[in-house]
Amino acid sequence: MALSRERLRASYKNACRMEIEALKPGNVHLFADGHGMSAAQFMTSAEVSSGPLTDPRLPVGQRMLEAVRATRLAVATNTNLGIILLAGPLICAAEMGGDRLRDNLDSLLRALSVQDTKAVFEAIVTAAPGGLGEAANDVRQEPKVHLLDAMREAADRDMIARQYSNCFGDVFGVGLAALDGALAREEDGMWPTVFVYMAFLADFPDSHVMRKHGVHVANQARQEAVAVQAALHAEGDEPSRIRLLMEFDRRLKADNINPGTSADLTVAT
Repeated sequence: MALSRERLRASYKNACRMEIEALKPGNVHLFADGHGMSAAQFMTSAEVSSGPLTDPRLPVGQRMLEAVRATRLAVATNTNLGIILLAGPLICAAEMGGDRLRDNLDSLLRALSVQDTKAVFEAIVTAAPGGLGEAANDVRQEPKVHLLDAMREAADRDMIARQYSNCFGDVFGVGLAALDGALAREEDGMWPTVFVYMAFLADFPDSHVMRKHGVHVANQARQEAVAVQAALHAEGDEPSRIRLLMEFDRRLKADNINPGTSADLTVAT
């Protein structure tokens, strides 16, 4: 059975809320703002983008463009481009019904058109993220390829593009494995979300960090995340966990390091 628009919209906003309420080192969260952005801006962004993303009248590319436009109008900064690019296909796949979400997603990704590419390229330019690279299908040029092909070209340097190329393999693999593991350990509150975020941060150099600071800094952040993740698993006391994460948060933010892609993948999970 296909999910209703109301249920999908609520699920999207709930995922965004859970992500912003979780203490995600280096990122914006309720425990601490950062990088010139506030938790309130992210909550507003979730609200205003939820309508376009779940509009059944629009193709997926146009939904994502309209969601970026609505966000830009509401908060005047790029809070959620990565979230939108991941949530758009997931929402459309869920609308297709049945109990095989990933099969639906695979069909959807293969059917993406040049018009979807054009809409997504315009969305990226509108959001104006930092550190845009130069590729054959640069987002500032008129696109000539289907969106899946454009994403495949960027997949080796961008984790969001990689999700398109591997049918969201890291979300269904790393993300859901971390979530299932946390729930099996009976983690509650924000902690399942924290463990998903830390899994992405520890397993992959964050794409946003790489674009802004380079591969070396991204790898350093990943290596530190591995150590923090291990300490977090070993520590059962919540105040001690929070202190551990806040110390890591302060270190990252002191160096202007924002693992934004890891947060985006957390929302998608």
